[in-house]
Amino acid sequence: MRFLKKVIFVIKIFAFLVVIFVTGNVALYLYAYITPKVDINANNSIVFYDNENRSFFESSSENKWVSINDISDYVINATVATEDKNFYLHKGFDFLRIAKAFYINLKNGSITQGASTISQQYIKNLYLSFDKTWDRKIEEAFLTLELETHYSKDEILEGYLNSINYGSGQYGIENASKFYFNKESKDLSLSEASILVGIPKNPSLYNPISNFEKSKERQNVVLLSMVNEGYITEDEMNDAINTDLVFYGKDDPEAVMSINYYKDAVLQELQSIDSIPDSLIDSGGLHIYTNLDIDAQKKMENIIKEEMENQEDYQVASMAVEPSSGKVIALIGGVDYNTSEFNRVTQAQRQVGSTFKPLLYYAALENGFTASSTFTSEATTFNMDNGKTYSPKNYGNKYGNKDISLATAIAYSDNIYAVKTHLFLGENTLVDTAKRMGIEKELQANPSLALGTEEISMMDYSNAYNTLANYGIKNDVYLISKVTDNDGNVLYEHKFEEESVLNKRDVFILNELLSNTYNYNFVDYSSPTMLSISNILTKKYAVKSGSTDTDYWVIGYNPDMLVLVWNGYDDNRETISGQSIVTKRIWAKTIESLLSDKENTWYDIPTGVTASMVNPISGKIDESSKVSVMFYIKGTEPNLSNNVFDNLFLN
Repeated sequence: MRFLKKVIFVIKIFAFLVVIFVTGNVALYLYAYITPKVDINANNSIVFYDNENRSFFESSSENKWVSINDISDYVINATVATEDKNFYLHKGFDFLRIAKAFYINLKNGSITQGASTISQQYIKNLYLSFDKTWDRKIEEAFLTLELETHYSKDEILEGYLNSINYGSGQYGIENASKFYFNKESKDLSLSEASILVGIPKNPSLYNPISNFEKSKERQNVVLLSMVNEGYITEDEMNDAINTDLVFYGKDDPEAVMSINYYKDAVLQELQSIDSIPDSLIDSGGLHIYTNLDIDAQKKMENIIKEEMENQEDYQVASMAVEPSSGKVIALIGGVDYNTSEFNRVTQAQRQVGSTFKPLLYYAALENGFTASSTFTSEATTFNMDNGKTYSPKNYGNKYGNKDISLATAIAYSDNIYAVKTHLFLGENTLVDTAKRMGIEKELQANPSLALGTEEISMMDYSNAYNTLANYGIKNDVYLISKVTDNDGNVLYEHKFEEESVLNKRDVFILNELLSNTYNYNFVDYSSPTMLSISNILTKKYAVKSGSTDTDYWVIGYNPDMLVLVWNGYDDNRETISGQSIVTKRIWAKTIESLLSDKENTWYDIPTGVTASMVNPISGKIDESSKVSVMFYIKGTEPNLSNNVFDNLFLN
């Protein structure tokens, strides 16, 4: 009797929970029904414009939106079978699938199973960011209810298929079909459809052009799901697997594929703007006006293709900035967007090597150094305050074993001179200087910082160099000039702000010193680091190269243009000897190409700066036949009787 009472009690509790669950669902769907209809048509798009207000990308272009009646049944059935087999049965949420995923994840101790329905995924596709906050999750749930209440299943599936990412910058099944197979989506075969349907789960991993083996593995999963759901037979599956596929791989002979890297960087910047609605549903679509110069982008892309041909797995990042405004006019985050959508300009953090030295030497000039200040270039072990020692080495273990000038240290990229300068100034001086120039990352004060051992993103790093290129005036680099909604209402407009953060005279002197990195007058026991590409350069530039075991950098500028280039491997393997010439040639050809229609401009000499003819290696006025023009703040220039700031640091 007591057992029977317990059973009845459990049944009552279960019945009560069922009633609560059903009542709650009815209430939620009723609420969704009385709310305004969510607008999810093709106008909910993101349209990108270049610096001449020409559209260069649309996430849901109307002329490529295709009716579900004009999409191959193979695509429709494969999508439902793979992504949401109960799509036509549930009302937005598959509770049995949720329970199963919860059990499996709990059993495995990690999240290995997902349970999002097509309706939920479609709502997510309409958002600009997919953060994991509870507020966002709750909002997505309510929007899913509204979607299911106001739209038919075919309308939802049509919108989903026209908005999801099929890789290589292709959004929507029609765009993907034309890009990969040069045909309309209604004409796709089973083999072709199953390849495309497999891509959205991981657009980079399952891209059939760049990762064919992985895409075939995913195709097998898609086809097996179709068999299990009764859409095709096993014989049809095997025929589709064994069908040879020919990929078209382009949708426009004139297309600049690297623009997708620029587009992705724009989206990343967009997410940091508070005034932009989180979702396209809230805004009704966005029009994003950018600083992209398509001609500049195409030039950069062609140069990278030419210089990096047959460089297996070797990667690149490059960007071009207009110093006076901070506008990023071109940006490439990798060799091939089809192969890898990872944007190495905005997402990668790499050691910057000796390109960090100009920041150090600006601080040195600001603290009394001159172009003629000398340290001894020799193998040196530094005894640190913590009892440890630090023994940096010059590239190739090449040392002058004599006093060399700051000018020579820059031209040769002498590591010993840099560390001596860094320790002489105090390690925090460089950290503070980098922050003042615009670097946002928190840098650690340590002896090796002078040699660029910190990992910094190219986008962040470009702020510091743009400050030098803009004559000491800081204005953060940016890609987006304006954002409007579909009705033309301005949601955001870039506010140009600039701040003079560096001493103009010291910046001028530093820029002059950086122009000696390809100056034949500095050939002595070593050679300037950029001498090998001096024959390409027709204009005057401030330029610095840098290398680590895994990275090559070249960054250079004049008043009209700043160009940054990085090369290396994603897996941080060591670079191969001689690869630095690739980076140098990409930089030189790019900046020359971008400035081909401009005059040779340089920085005006500030008041209080004077020039002297000196021996570039020693920094002294002597009887040497080798002389070079170097600049000094008046009163600090060397003369025959007094070579000022000589031997600042005792070895």
